[in-house]
Parts: sequence; C-alpha cells; structure tokens
Amino acid sequence: MEDASLGSKQVPGGGECNEIHKEEDGVMTGLDYQNGISEGRKEFVPPAVGMEFESYDDGYNYYNCYAKEVGFRVRVKNSWFKRNSREKYGAVLCCSSQGFKRVKDVNRLRKETRTGCPAMIRMRLVDSKRWRVLEVTHEHNHLLGNKTYKSIKKISSGAKRKSESNADAEVRTIKLYRALVIDAGGNGGSNSNAKAVGNFTDQPNQLSLKKGDTQAIYNYLCRMQLANPNFFYLMDINDEGRLRNVFWVDARSRAACGYFGDVIYFDNTYLSNKYEIPLVAFVGMNQHGQLALLGCGLLAGETKESYIWLFRTWLKCMSGPPPQTVITDRCKALQGAIVEVFPRSHHRFGLSHIMKRVPEKLGGLHNYDAIRKSIIKAVYETLKVSEFEAAWGFMIQRFGVGDHEWLRSLYEDRGMWAPVYLKDTFFAGMSASHPGETLHPFFDKYVHKQTPLKEFLDKYELALHKKHKEEVHADIESRSSSPSLKTRCSFELQLSKVYTREVFKKFQYEVEEMYSCFSTTQLHVDGPIIIFLVKERVLGEGNRREIRDFEVLYNRTAGEVRCICSCFNLYGYLCRHALCVLNFNGVEEVPPKYILSRWKKDYKRLYIPDLGSGNAADRVQWFNQLYRSALQVVEEGVISLDHYKVALQTFEESLNRVHDVEGGQALQAFEDTLNLVPTVENREDKIAL
Repeated sequence: MEDASLGSKQVPGGGECNEIHKEEDGVMTGLDYQNGISEGRKEFVPPAVGMEFESYDDGYNYYNCYAKEVGFRVRVKNSWFKRNSREKYGAVLCCSSQGFKRVKDVNRLRKETRTGCPAMIRMRLVDSKRWRVLEVTHEHNHLLGNKTYKSIKKISSGAKRKSESNADAEVRTIKLYRALVIDAGGNGGSNSNAKAVGNFTDQPNQLSLKKGDTQAIYNYLCRMQLANPNFFYLMDINDEGRLRNVFWVDARSRAACGYFGDVIYFDNTYLSNKYEIPLVAFVGMNQHGQLALLGCGLLAGETKESYIWLFRTWLKCMSGPPPQTVITDRCKALQGAIVEVFPRSHHRFGLSHIMKRVPEKLGGLHNYDAIRKSIIKAVYETLKVSEFEAAWGFMIQRFGVGDHEWLRSLYEDRGMWAPVYLKDTFFAGMSASHPGETLHPFFDKYVHKQTPLKEFLDKYELALHKKHKEEVHADIESRSSSPSLKTRCSFELQLSKVYTREVFKKFQYEVEEMYSCFSTTQLHVDGPIIIFLVKERVLGEGNRREIRDFEVLYNRTAGEVRCICSCFNLYGYLCRHALCVLNFNGVEEVPPKYILSRWKKDYKRLYIPDLGSGNAADRVQWFNQLYRSALQVVEEGVISLDHYKVALQTFEESLNRVHDVEGGQALQAFEDTLNLVPTVENREDKIAL
C-alpha cells in the first residue's frame, strides 16, 4: 500500500487520497452523470468556505470535476497576480453561463449560453502557502446539463505535457475525485448492500457507514478547520474512490503531542470490539497524570496497511521525534505496523488489557479461580525474571494447561507485557503494572456499543471541553495552593514546591511508605557502586503482613539510584526503597535527574524544543512551538478580566518586538508574555473558573 500521508495530494478540505491526477491541457474526463441521477442516487460534496488545496491547480481541478458531475462548465472569471513576481494569489472560478454576451457579439450565429448565472467560488493564497476557498455561491439560474464538457481554461505552454488517452485520464481522475461522490445510502457503490451495523463489513478496504455519515464527517472536519487553522485532518481514499480511513487532530491535541508524545497509548478498543464506530485514539498523559488526547481516527479494519497509514499520518502531523514507548493491545497487525513506522520505539502490550481477558479466555477451565490467582502472583508479585519463569512454570505444570493456546501465545510474548521484562522501558505512568490499575479508553462514558457516528461527533467536542476544563482546574489548584505535608522528610518538602498537585500526592505516598521499610543494609560493593537490600513490610494474601526484600543499586559518584521494583521507569518518580537508600547515604534532596520536567507545575513554560537549523521541516516545528506558546497565553488570559488585559497588551508588545528583530525572536517574546500573565492575582475569578 502506498503511503497516503507522504505521496498524495490533499483532497478538498484537507483530506488525502493515494492517487494523484494532474489536468492535461485543461481537459478533465471523469465520471458520467446523467440528469443528476445514477444507479443509486448520489449526493456530491459541494464546495464550501474553508476548503484548502495544496495549489491553485488542485483547487481548479476539484471545482472542474465537481462541475462535470453536476452538469455545468467552469471558466476563470478573474485572476490576481503579484506585481513583481507575477505569482498568482487569487482567482474566481465561475459557471460558464456567468455574465452576458457583449452587444457587438449578439448577432453571431453561435447559440447564446450566457444567463448571468451566479454560481462561483473565490480562492486566495493564504499565509500557509495553500489555496483557501473564501466565498461560494451554489445556485444556478439555468438547467444543468448531462454532458461531459471541456472546461474553459488557458494553460501556458510550459505547463502542458503529453496528452493522455481519455480512458487513462478517467481512471486517474476517479481515484482522486470519487472522494467527492457519496452514496446516499452510506459510503459505497450503489450495488453494495452494506449492513447498517457500522464497522462490520466483508470489505475491510472501506469504511462501512450509515446514510449521511460521510457527509457528517466531511462537514465536521471542514467546520473545525475553518474555525481553527491548526486543526489537521487527512482522508484515505481507496482505489474505487471510497472512504477507507480518516485521521484528525484538533489544535490543543496537536500542542499536547509536543509535550506528552514521548509515551503514547494507542487505543483501538472500539475498533477491536466491533463498536458502531470504528474509532481509534492516540492518548498520552499530561503533567497532572490525566489522559490527554493526541489524535483520533476511523479505520476500515484491523489491517497492517490501515495502521501504517494512520501512524505515518500522526507522525507527520506531530512534527517531532517518534515516541519512546508505544502501548497497544495484543494484535499482530498493530505489531507489524509499529515495527515499520516506529522502529526505534519500545512497543509494549497493555498489561490491563491482557488481565481483562483472563476471565474470557480461561473462565471455562477447571480450577479457574486457582489458575487466575497463580497468574496474578506470577505477574504482579515477582521482581526477577527467574522468579516469573518459576511461578509461570509451576502454574502450567500444577493445572495441566500447557496445551492451552492463549496461555502458550501469552508466554511467547511475555517480553512485551510482563513487568519483570520491562524494567528499562519508560511508561510515564501508563504501565498499569499494579493490581487494579487499568488504562481506560479516553472516550469512556461518551461512547457505547451502539453510539452512532453523528452522535459521537457531538460528544467529541463535549469530551474534549470537559477534559480541558479538568486540566485548567488542576493547573490553577497546583499553582494557587500548597499541599499539606505529612512527614518531616526533606524529600517531601522539596518536591511539594515542584510537582503538580496530583503527581505530588503519588510521590507523597511513597515518602509515607518509607516508614514501612525497616532495614537498609549493604549487600554488595563494587567500587563506587553499592547494592543495598531494603526490607519492607507489605500486605500479603488475606491481609497478612509479609516481609519482602528489594535490591537497590546506588552509585554515589554518578548520583544514580535504581530499585528492582523499577518505579521510576513505570511512574516517573522515585520509590520508597530508593528514597530509603538516599536517606541512608545522607542525601537530603532528590537528584535533579529523577525530577522529570513533565511532572512540574510549570512544565509547559519550561519546555524547550530542539529548534533545528532552519530548513522547511524546522520551520514547521517553529510554527507548532509558537502556536503552543501562544495557546498557553490565551488559556491563562481568560482566567479573569485582569488576566485578559495583561495578555492582550503583552501580545501587542510581543508583536512589536518581533517586528523589530530580523529573523524574529517570537518564541522568547511569547515566553516573556506568559511570564507576565500569571503575575495578575485575582483569586475570586480563579475560583469562579
């Protein structure tokens, strides 16, 4: 399958397809349309304000093809060019019946076709170097024909190429522009008897949607992109011109990719469980330990090709380094796609997904309860690979389940999900490696088995609004109040000033649990490296107190401390055992390397990306970073009227500073702006928000 995200052109409104058609000599041969009706009535996606195209030719080709489908001809009414470079920057395309014949031409024998028809579109080259539709008139004042016309367009000799056969042109045109032809009964050809059950189809090469769903998707994406230029979406069209996959990401989620895209959870719950909508989502974890949406998609099926298209599209949109860790469900198609698109990322299976399937896969076995307890013990209570192997082998032998297919395949994949094998993988709190922890779907409580697509598009914005409100509330709470301390430990005091409120609570629990660790002794010394043994009283089976041993490596010279429980890699902060060793060695503060910026109260302000060298890709990254910085100012500027006034004033000052500096120092200006806004104190307004 071709990479639609790299080798394709934008279809109207920002969607993409995997075949390209270039107009030859102004002639476009395309789809037959007879009297506006074909076998199975079809609706045509009309031009709309906000559509964007990569070039003028792409915009013209789209309107020309649309015109042939509806039954009229297109001509260029006006064009505007820059005075010096002669670069075209604006155009009006109209129906060929626009205007009236000149008086001196009235007596000619040629039949009159001008009727003063108002149908037209106006396009302009915008700052993003793309052509945007700014004005549209759909109404015609004459009958629409059924003939395939040659459009009236002058092509410079330099733009002309060898002519194609009409058959070849038609095939190539269909692959691009059939995206605009939407079956009134869903999203397929008129002879396809698609079941009205959403995602269930015998053709995983196309989305199976209900009547009006494709139009709803298209309208929603166009509206969102018009409302916010940093909204991004792509559409994947199959060879028959039918919608196969869709990806979109709103501006705030795009910004979140830069902050929290180092560890992602790819959620395909709704797709794999055959929900009405084949929804998938990229999810990260923000500075408060809350799930953050990083992008969404609709996929035709669980195929390697669809996943590859989606991952490449997301990576292109993200404009940053690939994630360190990708967490997914167990799926061969997913595994193959991740190896191809994210070859350097650590791919891991979500442990909570696996444990949820235990009742389903093993519930019918004799001694199921005992088997389940043995699995839990092997997974959650072992600290070393040898311990896990012994516990798993004992379970298999004791209950005679060595030939169970699911258990056998699970064991073969153990390096992808069992905690003892993942100690060097960074999870940023999304490991779900303790009993009871789980990775919930981002749209949990908003989507159920039979939620229709149109209803989801409404709920999507509600869900994002609610999540954003929760983040803003957590930001205000973290900055405006100091958490109460529960111990006299210097570590607790140190990080109470640094961590966000929710992350500090988790770290504070580790500090409190230091008092359950009653013994710290040296086990082995090798130069500057010392291995300590920390004994802890833990609750065991039946709430009985048990003593467990934890080995902690400490390197005084390098300031390094690593516990066998691997809490730091799993959750991003030090565990009670490592803190005990630091305390034992007279260290009064947690070393800086173990205080992750992503958990800090002011993380978004401190975040400094690699600004690159100035090529085209770097400029995209600059834009994204400037947008993220500006978004922070906007979000803080609406806290109160005083915040708003300061933000507006400093925006103006920042713009003036940028104008005064060649090459621009916009990022520094935005950072200065952001530092000014929080100095405004208005507690009552903060609480009201």
